[in-house]
Amino acid sequence: MDADEVQEQAGLALDRQDRGIRLDASGRPFVQSRVPETRPTPLTEWFIYLSIGVLICGVVAIAALELGSGLSSPVVKASVLVGGALLIGVTLDAIVRIWRAAWAWMPIDRGRGLFRLLWAAVLAASLVVVVGIMFVVATA
Repeated sequence: MDADEVQEQAGLALDRQDRGIRLDASGRPFVQSRVPETRPTPLTEWFIYLSIGVLICGVVAIAALELGSGLSSPVVKASVLVGGALLIGVTLDAIVRIWRAAWAWMPIDRGRGLFRLLWAAVLAASLVVVVGIMFVVATA
């Protein structure tokens, strides 16, 4: 009796045997965690810096409102309009990135792709809210 026959009788499975599907470290089917980005968006290099600008403008506007300034105050108007414009740019860039990621995920994992499409739709809806706030402050 050779080694292969002994293995068949014992029912041993060796790690070097070919498996039908890849498994992760805990033995579950391997699911890809990332899809490489093939075309970076225009604001990729500036995304964090613009987001910091939005944060600072938001802090200034909220602090001015908390200290008793009205919506017609120049500090509030300037902060909301500048921060809103930056936020629109950052959000549009994020929507493009998420949209591309959604379609890159579709052939790999349809659920993840659909989740990213929903995420892009929510960001698009948030743009409507931002533009509405900017309009209210600009006309105040």
